[in-house]
Amino acid sequence: MSTNRVVSFDDEPLILVDREDRILGYDSKVNVHLGTGALHRAFSIFLVSDTGSVLLQQRSREKPLWPLYWTNSCCSHPRKGEERIDAAHRRLREELALDTDLSFIYQFEYHAPFGAVGSEREMCSVYVGRFPEEVAVDVNPTEVAAWRWLPFQDVDRLIADQSSQLTPWFIMEWTSLRQDFADCLLPRRSKT
Repeated sequence: MSTNRVVSFDDEPLILVDREDRILGYDSKVNVHLGTGALHRAFSIFLVSDTGSVLLQQRSREKPLWPLYWTNSCCSHPRKGEERIDAAHRRLREELALDTDLSFIYQFEYHAPFGAVGSEREMCSVYVGRFPEEVAVDVNPTEVAAWRWLPFQDVDRLIADQSSQLTPWFIMEWTSLRQDFADCLLPRRSKT
């Protein structure tokens, strides 16, 4: 069931880390994204179907960074005292009103400025969740403006074309998944 409930707050206590992912402390979501940003924990989720497509979302126009840009299925931050995997499941339910098993694929650090507005500086864990086929999504419009399932090859073309507004982390993560972790995108084998 869709909700208009606000699930992101400027004062959320996010987890500051060093380059080895050791906790240094906590600061508000708004503060960690100011200027060049402060390194903090984050996660990205790619929901894929066994038919070879991936769910993309267009970020809400209310997002301070990359509003109305297309990105991966779901991404956010664990809060103080919250494990990444628990935060990932929470966020799937809050944004898309669904949940599924998630597999950790890899972790990386990146920095991406958004003009003078602020920056992402994240230690990001990437997860893949799987569905047998494309499922309908009931989005929270405070977080998601639009959504669509796209075949993997269409996503590759979208990124190569460079004419669409895509978030920088989505481009980095999808490229890595396709080049370095392609096995995680393969359909599940049916049991015979």
